[in-house]
Amino acid sequence: MEFTHFDAEGNARMVDVSRKQDTVREATAAGSIFMSSDCFEKVVSGSMAKGDVLGVARIAGIMGAKKTSDLIPLCHILNLTGLSVEFELHGETNEIRAFCTAKTTGKTGVEMEALTGVSVTLLTIYDMCKAVDKGMKIGEIRLLRKSGGKSGLYVRPGNERDPAETGRDNAESIKNRGK
Repeated sequence: MEFTHFDAEGNARMVDVSRKQDTVREATAAGSIFMSSDCFEKVVSGSMAKGDVLGVARIAGIMGAKKTSDLIPLCHILNLTGLSVEFELHGETNEIRAFCTAKTTGKTGVEMEALTGVSVTLLTIYDMCKAVDKGMKIGEIRLLRKSGGKSGLYVRPGNERDPAETGRDNAESIKNRGK
């Protein structure tokens, strides 16, 4: 397989997708942030001084995904048809796992939008919590699944999550923990 973002002379270029067929495309990316137990409890209980950490991080992730082509030089500007950010809370490891799913109907995929969205989500959590825990660790950012286009379906080996179920398994616990 060749690198498509370079011309014959090795110069960077945006790939010409004009001859591709429009297809429904979807991608889900995930990542985690690990923090102290005190910080984790403040996020879960809604008592962080800056406010609703997960609510703000969700909006930031959606906004970040929409700005992907402004941040990544050779990404195409896409007409996104759907974006969602969901969370899983893991108290035993003080981990917040974030998932971003991006959707479009078009000529190129939405993997970069999903990856950007989850990255901005996690960075926002860090920003909102750094007064309590400067030692938080962000990591494990990865593409879990993508569908559509010429290459078809990709599912990361070991990915047990169906993107339609992302976040549903503990959404109620996230809503109810601060009450």
